[in-house]
Amino acid sequence: MHTLADSQAAFARALTDPSAPAPEDIRRPGGDASDTPQTKRFDVYRNNVIVTAMDALGDTFPAVRTLVGDDFFRATARVFFEQSPMHSPLLFRYGESFGAFLDTFPPAGSVPYLGDVARLEFARLQAYHAADAAPLSIAALGEIPPETVAETRLKTHPSASLLRSRFPIVSLWGASSGLMSSDDVDMNRAEDALTVRPGLDVDTRILPPGGAAFLASLMEDQTLGEAAARGAESDADFDLSAHLAGLFETGIFIEAINSRSGCPSP
Repeated sequence: MHTLADSQAAFARALTDPSAPAPEDIRRPGGDASDTPQTKRFDVYRNNVIVTAMDALGDTFPAVRTLVGDDFFRATARVFFEQSPMHSPLLFRYGESFGAFLDTFPPAGSVPYLGDVARLEFARLQAYHAADAAPLSIAALGEIPPETVAETRLKTHPSASLLRSRFPIVSLWGASSGLMSSDDVDMNRAEDALTVRPGLDVDTRILPPGGAAFLASLMEDQTLGEAAARGAESDADFDLSAHLAGLFETGIFIEAINSRSGCPSP
Protein backbone atom coordinates (compact mmCIF):
# COMPACT_ATOMS: atom_id res chain seq x y z
CA MET A 1 0.00 0.00 0.00
CA HIS A 2 1.40 3.39 -1.00
CA THR A 3 1.57 6.11 1.61
CA LEU A 4 0.95 9.79 0.93
CA ALA A 5 4.71 10.36 1.13
CA ASP A 6 5.28 7.67 -1.52
CA SER A 7 2.73 9.30 -3.82
CA GLN A 8 4.26 12.75 -3.33
CA ALA A 9 7.77 11.43 -4.02
CA ALA A 10 6.62 9.69 -7.22
CA PHE A 11 4.82 12.84 -8.34
CA ALA A 12 7.95 14.98 -7.73
CA ARG A 13 10.20 12.52 -9.59
CA ALA A 14 7.90 12.46 -12.60
CA LEU A 15 7.78 16.26 -12.70
CA THR A 16 11.54 16.51 -13.16
CA ASP A 17 11.89 13.73 -15.74
CA PRO A 18 10.16 14.50 -19.06
CA SER A 19 10.72 10.92 -20.25
CA ALA A 20 9.02 9.36 -17.23
CA PRO A 21 5.34 8.31 -17.38
CA ALA A 22 2.77 10.13 -15.29
CA PRO A 23 2.46 8.77 -11.74
CA GLU A 24 0.19 5.73 -11.40
CA ASP A 25 -2.09 7.57 -9.00
CA ILE A 26 -3.35 9.88 -11.74
CA ARG A 27 -3.63 7.26 -14.48
CA ARG A 28 -6.48 4.88 -15.16
CA PRO A 29 -5.75 1.66 -13.24
CA GLY A 30 -4.02 -0.71 -15.62
CA GLY A 31 -4.23 1.82 -18.45
CA ASP A 32 -1.65 3.26 -20.77
CA ALA A 33 0.44 6.14 -19.45
CA SER A 34 -0.94 8.57 -22.01
CA ASP A 35 -4.57 7.55 -22.33
CA THR A 36 -6.29 9.79 -19.76
CA PRO A 37 -7.13 13.49 -19.54
CA GLN A 38 -5.37 13.48 -16.17
CA THR A 39 -2.16 12.33 -17.84
CA LYS A 40 -2.39 15.04 -20.47
CA ARG A 41 -2.98 17.68 -17.79
CA PHE A 42 0.01 16.35 -15.86
CA ASP A 43 2.20 16.67 -18.97
CA VAL A 44 1.11 20.31 -19.34
CA TYR A 45 1.89 20.93 -15.66
CA ARG A 46 5.27 19.22 -15.98
CA ASN A 47 6.16 21.34 -18.98
CA ASN A 48 5.14 24.49 -17.10
CA VAL A 49 7.41 23.55 -14.20
CA ILE A 50 10.36 23.04 -16.54
CA VAL A 51 9.72 26.30 -18.39
CA THR A 52 9.38 28.17 -15.08
CA ALA A 53 12.74 26.81 -13.92
CA MET A 54 14.41 27.74 -17.21
CA ASP A 55 12.93 31.25 -17.08
CA ALA A 56 14.07 31.64 -13.47
CA LEU A 57 17.63 30.71 -14.45
CA GLY A 58 17.49 33.20 -17.30
CA ASP A 59 16.42 35.94 -14.88
CA THR A 60 19.12 35.00 -12.38
CA PHE A 61 21.95 34.73 -14.91
CA PRO A 62 21.33 37.40 -17.58
CA ALA A 63 25.04 37.99 -18.21
CA VAL A 64 25.67 34.29 -18.78
CA ARG A 65 22.68 34.22 -21.13
CA THR A 66 24.08 37.20 -23.05
CA LEU A 67 27.52 35.62 -23.32
CA VAL A 68 26.26 32.37 -24.87
CA GLY A 69 23.02 33.42 -26.56
CA ASP A 70 19.40 32.55 -25.76
CA ASP A 71 19.26 29.21 -27.60
CA PHE A 72 22.41 27.83 -26.00
CA PHE A 73 21.36 29.10 -22.59
CA ARG A 74 17.91 27.53 -22.68
CA ALA A 75 19.31 24.19 -23.82
CA THR A 76 21.86 24.36 -21.01
CA ALA A 77 19.21 25.38 -18.47
CA ARG A 78 17.08 22.38 -19.42
CA VAL A 79 19.96 19.96 -18.87
CA PHE A 80 20.73 21.64 -15.56
CA PHE A 81 17.11 21.32 -14.44
CA GLU A 82 17.08 17.62 -15.26
CA GLN A 83 20.15 17.13 -13.06
CA SER A 84 19.28 19.68 -10.36
CA PRO A 85 15.52 20.24 -10.05
CA MET A 86 14.08 22.96 -7.85
CA HIS A 87 13.67 22.12 -4.17
CA SER A 88 12.50 25.49 -2.86
CA PRO A 89 9.47 27.63 -3.72
CA LEU A 90 11.80 30.66 -3.62
CA LEU A 91 13.00 31.05 -7.21
CA PHE A 92 15.90 33.34 -6.23
CA ARG A 93 17.42 30.39 -4.37
CA TYR A 94 17.48 28.25 -7.49
CA GLY A 95 20.75 27.99 -9.37
CA GLU A 96 23.29 27.97 -6.54
CA SER A 97 25.18 25.11 -8.21
CA PHE A 98 24.79 26.47 -11.75
CA GLY A 99 28.36 27.79 -11.77
CA ALA A 100 29.79 24.40 -10.78
CA PHE A 101 27.60 22.76 -13.43
CA LEU A 102 28.93 25.09 -16.13
CA ASP A 103 32.51 24.29 -15.08
CA THR A 104 32.05 20.67 -16.16
CA PHE A 105 29.41 21.04 -18.89
CA PRO A 106 31.19 19.86 -22.09
CA PRO A 107 29.37 22.17 -24.53
CA ALA A 108 30.57 25.17 -22.46
CA GLY A 109 34.20 24.08 -22.57
CA SER A 110 35.17 26.88 -24.96
CA VAL A 111 33.99 29.53 -22.47
CA PRO A 112 35.68 28.42 -19.22
CA TYR A 113 34.87 31.67 -17.43
CA LEU A 114 31.10 31.07 -17.54
CA GLY A 115 31.06 29.28 -14.20
CA ASP A 116 32.64 32.18 -12.35
CA VAL A 117 30.40 34.74 -14.07
CA ALA A 118 27.43 32.64 -12.92
CA ARG A 119 28.77 32.58 -9.37
CA LEU A 120 29.07 36.36 -9.42
CA GLU A 121 25.52 36.81 -10.69
CA PHE A 122 24.17 34.43 -8.05
CA ALA A 123 26.12 36.29 -5.34
CA ARG A 124 24.57 39.57 -6.49
CA LEU A 125 21.06 38.12 -6.33
CA GLN A 126 21.64 36.72 -2.85
CA ALA A 127 23.05 40.06 -1.74
CA TYR A 128 19.88 41.76 -2.93
CA HIS A 129 17.75 39.45 -0.75
CA ALA A 130 20.11 39.44 2.27
CA ALA A 131 19.24 40.95 5.64
CA ASP A 132 19.73 44.68 6.15
CA ALA A 133 22.37 46.09 8.49
CA ALA A 134 23.73 49.57 9.10
CA PRO A 135 27.26 50.11 7.70
CA LEU A 136 30.00 51.04 10.14
CA SER A 137 31.96 54.27 9.69
CA ILE A 138 35.75 54.10 9.59
CA ALA A 139 35.63 56.61 12.44
CA ALA A 140 34.78 53.69 14.72
CA LEU A 141 38.41 52.56 14.52
CA GLY A 142 39.44 55.89 16.03
CA GLU A 143 37.53 54.98 19.20
CA ILE A 144 39.79 51.97 19.75
CA PRO A 145 43.09 52.47 21.60
CA PRO A 146 45.87 52.57 18.94
CA GLU A 147 47.88 49.86 20.68
CA THR A 148 44.99 47.40 20.38
CA VAL A 149 43.73 48.17 16.85
CA ALA A 150 45.67 45.21 15.43
CA GLU A 151 43.57 42.92 17.65
CA THR A 152 40.27 44.25 16.28
CA ARG A 153 37.92 42.01 14.35
CA LEU A 154 35.57 43.50 11.77
CA LYS A 155 32.19 41.87 11.22
CA THR A 156 31.00 41.99 7.62
CA HIS A 157 27.56 42.81 6.26
CA PRO A 158 25.14 39.84 5.79
CA SER A 159 25.07 40.55 2.05
CA ALA A 160 28.85 40.50 1.59
CA SER A 161 30.61 37.89 -0.52
CA LEU A 162 34.06 37.50 -2.01
CA LEU A 163 34.72 35.68 -5.27
CA ARG A 164 38.24 35.09 -6.56
CA SER A 165 38.72 34.17 -10.20
CA ARG A 166 41.49 33.67 -12.72
CA PHE A 167 39.23 35.41 -15.24
CA PRO A 168 38.09 39.07 -15.52
CA ILE A 169 34.66 38.18 -14.17
CA VAL A 170 33.59 41.66 -13.08
CA SER A 171 34.56 43.11 -16.45
CA LEU A 172 32.79 40.29 -18.30
CA TRP A 173 29.68 40.76 -16.18
CA GLY A 174 29.82 44.54 -16.67
CA ALA A 175 30.26 44.28 -20.44
CA SER A 176 27.46 41.70 -20.73
CA SER A 177 25.19 43.89 -18.60
CA GLY A 178 25.83 47.02 -20.66
CA LEU A 179 27.63 48.78 -17.79
CA MET A 180 30.97 48.96 -19.57
CA SER A 181 32.49 48.41 -22.99
CA SER A 182 33.66 44.99 -24.12
CA ASP A 183 36.82 46.76 -25.29
CA ASP A 184 37.75 47.20 -21.62
CA VAL A 185 37.76 43.45 -20.91
CA ASP A 186 41.30 42.08 -20.58
CA MET A 187 41.04 38.30 -20.80
CA ASN A 188 44.57 37.95 -19.40
CA ARG A 189 43.59 39.67 -16.17
CA ALA A 190 42.39 37.86 -13.06
CA GLU A 191 39.79 39.69 -10.98
CA ASP A 192 38.64 39.33 -7.38
CA ALA A 193 35.08 40.51 -6.82
CA LEU A 194 33.54 42.01 -3.70
CA THR A 195 29.74 42.11 -3.69
CA VAL A 196 27.76 43.87 -0.98
CA ARG A 197 24.44 45.68 -0.50
CA PRO A 198 24.80 48.20 2.33
CA GLY A 199 21.71 50.13 1.19
CA LEU A 200 19.17 49.68 -1.59
CA ASP A 201 21.59 48.85 -4.39
CA VAL A 202 23.94 45.90 -4.84
CA ASP A 203 27.54 46.97 -5.39
CA THR A 204 30.22 44.83 -7.04
CA ARG A 205 33.83 45.99 -7.13
CA ILE A 206 37.16 44.67 -8.31
CA LEU A 207 39.53 44.39 -5.36
CA PRO A 208 43.10 45.68 -5.79
CA PRO A 209 46.10 43.33 -5.45
CA GLY A 210 46.28 41.95 -1.93
CA GLY A 211 42.73 43.04 -1.20
CA ALA A 212 41.14 39.61 -1.57
CA ALA A 213 43.62 37.96 0.79
CA PHE A 214 43.10 40.77 3.31
CA LEU A 215 39.31 40.66 3.12
CA ALA A 216 39.16 36.86 3.15
CA SER A 217 41.05 36.90 6.46
CA LEU A 218 38.64 39.40 7.97
CA MET A 219 35.66 37.36 6.78
CA GLU A 220 37.26 34.33 8.45
CA ASP A 221 37.16 36.25 11.76
CA GLN A 222 40.88 36.96 11.88
CA THR A 223 42.14 40.16 13.49
CA LEU A 224 43.21 43.25 11.58
CA GLY A 225 46.82 42.43 12.36
CA GLU A 226 46.50 38.89 11.04
CA ALA A 227 44.63 40.05 7.94
CA ALA A 228 47.20 42.76 7.23
CA ALA A 229 50.00 40.22 7.40
CA ARG A 230 48.15 37.98 4.96
CA GLY A 231 47.55 40.88 2.60
CA ALA A 232 51.24 41.84 2.69
CA GLU A 233 52.23 38.26 1.94
CA SER A 234 49.89 38.29 -1.04
CA ASP A 235 51.22 41.54 -2.53
CA ALA A 236 54.46 43.36 -1.78
CA ASP A 237 52.79 46.76 -2.36
CA PHE A 238 49.92 46.10 0.02
CA ASP A 239 48.83 49.37 1.69
CA LEU A 240 46.75 48.70 4.82
CA SER A 241 45.36 52.23 5.11
CA ALA A 242 44.28 52.36 1.48
CA HIS A 243 42.65 48.94 1.61
CA LEU A 244 40.80 49.73 4.83
CA ALA A 245 39.55 53.03 3.48
CA GLY A 246 38.35 51.39 0.27
CA LEU A 247 36.52 48.62 2.11
CA PHE A 248 34.85 50.97 4.57
CA GLU A 249 33.71 53.04 1.60
CA THR A 250 31.74 50.07 0.27
CA GLY A 251 29.83 49.74 3.56
CA ILE A 252 30.94 46.15 4.04
CA PHE A 253 31.62 46.38 7.79
CA ILE A 254 28.89 46.59 10.42
CA GLU A 255 30.78 46.08 13.68
CA ALA A 256 34.29 46.46 15.11
CA ILE A 257 35.02 44.05 17.94
CA ASN A 258 37.99 44.55 20.22
CA SER A 259 38.08 42.51 23.41
CA ARG A 260 40.84 44.59 25.02
CA SER A 261 39.00 47.88 24.49
CA GLY A 262 35.95 46.53 26.26
CA CYS A 263 33.00 46.32 23.88
CA PRO A 264 32.00 46.30 20.23
CA SER A 265 31.77 49.59 18.35
CA PRO A 266 28.26 50.22 17.02
